[in-house]
Amino acid sequence: MMTEIYFYSGAADKTYTACRLSAKAMQQGLNVIIYTLDTALVDQLDKMLWTFSPTSFIPHCRTHDKLAHATPVTLGHEIKQIKHHDVLLNLHDQHAPSFDRFDRLIEIAGIQSEDRIAARKRYRFYLENGYKIHHYKLSD
Repeated sequence: MMTEIYFYSGAADKTYTACRLSAKAMQQGLNVIIYTLDTALVDQLDKMLWTFSPTSFIPHCRTHDKLAHATPVTLGHEIKQIKHHDVLLNLHDQHAPSFDRFDRLIEIAGIQSEDRIAARKRYRFYLENGYKIHHYKLSD
């Protein structure tokens, strides 16, 4: 089965959007890896996943944590040791390595010009390689 790509464009706040989409996936019983090489962004996501919703908490840890295999949402770039193949949410400016072993790949494009340009390159890459892409526009 080929990975399905879900593109969300026009995100005013990519971090908040990542939290919302992670919560939605978790409610569907799916595990999520939020992939990024940016350690400051991992720290920001770590804090935000505790507080972004006043009525819920998203259990999470970093990909190198010994509990990563048992935690619904993991953060970071060490994805090879993660055993599930549910959802990879990419917050890196290039496509993530081994993304094709996941059932779903989520890409979020922000409203900044450089982010939109990088997202278009990833979109083109997936399209040219025959992946089915679902596109959702978040704002104008």
